[in-house]
Amino acid sequence: MKKRNRLKSDYEELLKNNDQIVQQLHNMVLQNYEDEKFIADKLKDPDDPLSFGERLSDKVAQFGGSWRFIILFGCILLGWIVLNSFILINKPFDPYPYILLNLILSCVAALQAPVIMMSQNRQEEKDRRRSLNDYAVNLKAEIEVRNLHQKIDVLIFEEMKSLLDLQVRQMEILEDLQKRVSFLEHKK
Repeated sequence: MKKRNRLKSDYEELLKNNDQIVQQLHNMVLQNYEDEKFIADKLKDPDDPLSFGERLSDKVAQFGGSWRFIILFGCILLGWIVLNSFILINKPFDPYPYILLNLILSCVAALQAPVIMMSQNRQEEKDRRRSLNDYAVNLKAEIEVRNLHQKIDVLIFEEMKSLLDLQVRQMEILEDLQKRVSFLEHKK
């Protein structure tokens, strides 16, 4: 009876130790959650609100790099040439070498190029911030995988320890039973 109570108390102690292990795991999860939160807080949104100039440069770059712009610009050039060469043949406002047209084209190119470059620079900064965010997310995932490995290692270690302790207890019970059986056999 005494031995049985001792085994019961040992088993209860094992369960208590198991509860402590579970509590350690919960603490690791909470700590990991805080770490994740810290990493997530560091992430910057690449879609921050844009200023008027940035929105305008994006619209100009978007329109200036489209087929609509190329077709429209080609139609305007063709219309200019037809107007000055055939319709206003007697008194064109921009005769054949089309100096005024060349001046307008140069002004458009001179204004359009820096605006497109501003948009490209802003897009490059946005891409850089996205890559930094991706790096932070990858780092967070790596930390999470490492923590999971640690948790699994702790669980395996503690489970092996519990199994070995249980096996030792079972061996003790078997030995005790064997002694009792031999005592009973000798008594007969």
